[in-house]
Amino acid sequence: MQNPWLALEAGADPGERAGAVRRAHEEFVTGGGIGAPVRHVVAESWRRCAGASLAPEGVARVDLTDDALEDHRLAHPLAGVMPLFRELLGTVADDGAHLLSVFDGSGRMLWAEGHAQVMRRAERMNFVPGSRWAEDRVGTNGPGTALAVDHAVQIFASEHYSRHIQSWTCAAAPVHDPRTHRIIGAVDITGGNHLASPQSLALVQATARAAEAALADRAPRASGRPVLSVLGRDEALLATGDGGRLRLGRRHSELLLLLAAHPDGLTGERLAVELYGDRDVNPVTLRAELSRLRSLLGPLVASRPYRLTQRLATDHDAVSEALAAGDLSGALAAYEGPPLPSSEAPGVLRLRRLLEDRLRRRLLARRDPAQLESWVRAPWGEDDLEAWEALHAALTGGPGGPLLVGGPGTRAAVGAVRFPRRGLDPLETTAAVRVRELRDAYGLDG
Repeated sequence: MQNPWLALEAGADPGERAGAVRRAHEEFVTGGGIGAPVRHVVAESWRRCAGASLAPEGVARVDLTDDALEDHRLAHPLAGVMPLFRELLGTVADDGAHLLSVFDGSGRMLWAEGHAQVMRRAERMNFVPGSRWAEDRVGTNGPGTALAVDHAVQIFASEHYSRHIQSWTCAAAPVHDPRTHRIIGAVDITGGNHLASPQSLALVQATARAAEAALADRAPRASGRPVLSVLGRDEALLATGDGGRLRLGRRHSELLLLLAAHPDGLTGERLAVELYGDRDVNPVTLRAELSRLRSLLGPLVASRPYRLTQRLATDHDAVSEALAAGDLSGALAAYEGPPLPSSEAPGVLRLRRLLEDRLRRRLLARRDPAQLESWVRAPWGEDDLEAWEALHAALTGGPGGPLLVGGPGTRAAVGAVRFPRRGLDPLETTAAVRVRELRDAYGLDG
């Protein structure tokens, strides 16, 4: 059975296949359907590109350069495994026909290395560090599609959606955080049609797996300290420090998070307020919940005041500590959603609001397009008008602050967002439309 992630089956003629796919591409972008010999993974990608209103003449946009790019690279976890990438793929990159490139999880190129002549050719299509190669930005391409489908893939010649890059072939594989299993980037080799072979795909897959193993080796070893995970989950997960994992019920999740947030302890009265608010709840109810929690966790929970006998690490604290260290990229990578999102306990609501406010303030102040895009694409940021406005401003070079304000200039500004100019970056169009939708929904355009 043919591997669907490989561009060519054994015995296929690359020149004939490139011509046939090019004709299919032209038919599709001029309003036709998609037929043979276009692979399913490519056909689905082309449909996503059309759905995102991408132009087949699109080019990648460079949105990070100089010191900002260097800072972003240094803060990215893949910086630590670049020597491994060079060791495994360096000979391929130095042979005069290929490039080694590494991307972050948003499709932004972090590093590109190879023969100077090949690098110069690649520069003509903006295949340079700081450029964005996400599939929804420039269409079907190796790293962008690998990130979109979370699988290693080859993209061959005219399978690329943009005509500007149809003279290239690439093989790319996503790289995951070994702890959270989230995509943090991709590794890619790019060259001519000879790359459409099983060997190139196997090579990038093996390199990505080696990088994940190296990242796991670099991660701090368990020290016996319990770790509580509450971000993006209604039921907390407690790693007990001895290799055990315990899923807690919702009330016990709230109790443990609140006790972890108050290492000096809480009186029964104060804990009841943090948990129940103004509701009239019999103190016996709280004592019963704590008794059941102690039966699960043993001596970890003490009383008078209620407290934890051992400091508990939490993923909530990991985000806070990254923000305190000025590492916004690390904070965003660690933020898997609001803590205990369905909880209505006042103490949990306050922790949730404070963490989100700190994260958003840094995000809006930094105005990095990739970071803003990752926020508004997440469920917790999709209705964040201020973040969408900041993204639109960052993409258009507009001023800081909300894009649209009341006063004499409001109608003109609203018009600018309602009618994006032709030739716009697809993300800029998306941001403009979303700003308009949210302002209408919030009644701010009246």
